[in-house]
Amino acid sequence: MSEPIVITRTFAAPRERVYDAWTTPADFSAWFGGADIEVPHDSLRMDVREGGAWTAVMRLPDGNAIDWAGGYVELDRPTRLRMTMTDRPAEPAGEPLRVELEEVAGGATRMTFTQVAGDFTPEQRAMTSKNELQPWIVMARCS
Repeated sequence: MSEPIVITRTFAAPRERVYDAWTTPADFSAWFGGADIEVPHDSLRMDVREGGAWTAVMRLPDGNAIDWAGGYVELDRPTRLRMTMTDRPAEPAGEPLRVELEEVAGGATRMTFTQVAGDFTPEQRAMTSKNELQPWIVMARCS
């Protein structure tokens, strides 16, 4: 198994607001694709409860689409959430991810995102590293 992907960012917003950006459809669809990829609000389904599921469609600039799916494993507002994510919705298991939110000086929030990337190819890991900032920049605009 490869090392997990860990991304830490600080947002000028309270923990509740950052948590809600993960669990509120309008906010999630606004940041999930980053600046260049659309996630239409009407493509998003979120049953935000432990054991609930979510789906989303990313519309890529080249006209292609990526279907995403996952489930909610743990919801502890405003400190932590654990969920799964896959771009192969026909396969039930997704890669687990964890989001931990810590209050820091000035009412800001430090978010630590950890995703197990067990079946990521080297190309997928490189793409994740290359694009890791874009969604978080957009998320900062939502906070």
